[in-house]
Amino acid sequence: MAALTDNWIKPPSTNSLNAIGEGVIVDIGTGDGRFVYQSARQNPNKLYIGIDPNARPLEKISEKIHRKPAKGGAPNILFIQAAVEDLPSELNGVADEVHVHFPWGSLLRAVATGEITVLANLRRICAPGALLEIVIGLDPARDQTEIERLGLTPLSIEFIDNQLAPNYQAAGFETIERGILAASEWPEFNTSWAKRLQGNEGRAITYLIVRAV
Repeated sequence: MAALTDNWIKPPSTNSLNAIGEGVIVDIGTGDGRFVYQSARQNPNKLYIGIDPNARPLEKISEKIHRKPAKGGAPNILFIQAAVEDLPSELNGVADEVHVHFPWGSLLRAVATGEITVLANLRRICAPGALLEIVIGLDPARDQTEIERLGLTPLSIEFIDNQLAPNYQAAGFETIERGILAASEWPEFNTSWAKRLQGNEGRAITYLIVRAV
């Protein structure tokens, strides 16, 4: 299943943004910023905002984006150091898309258990009708220690429908799509972490696409 230019798992609905067009895309837990950088270069008419509490992995790419576009620069990128629990108020209502790709730690726990306070923060930065895409890649064996530490429940379709969806709804989101992809069905992701994870047959992708209402 091939991802779109903006890295969607699949076309979520007719409400999704076109690959080229105006819009503000926010990447939560952006890591080294690769997804934001590659997407911004492909879609120069959109503004991409990468957010992460750890600024160190972003140092190199932060320097790169200020070059001339012909030399790899991307003036349509903004990086912000912040945790999802404390997103700047200046972002309120600005996002047309929000992506959370392969989260870890507290961010993973929040989106995989449906912590309403964190989900409400994500809803706060969304414009009406904005799409939020959650992509989680866990291996029950290799990630067992982290799964137990975070108190995660296996991400089955039943769990998503019966446990996660109501929490997302309480935070102001309606479910558009959800699914689980085997390792052999992984689409191409423009993230360094996804590159490291691919090839592990035990690591499936669970994805959830919701819309701000």
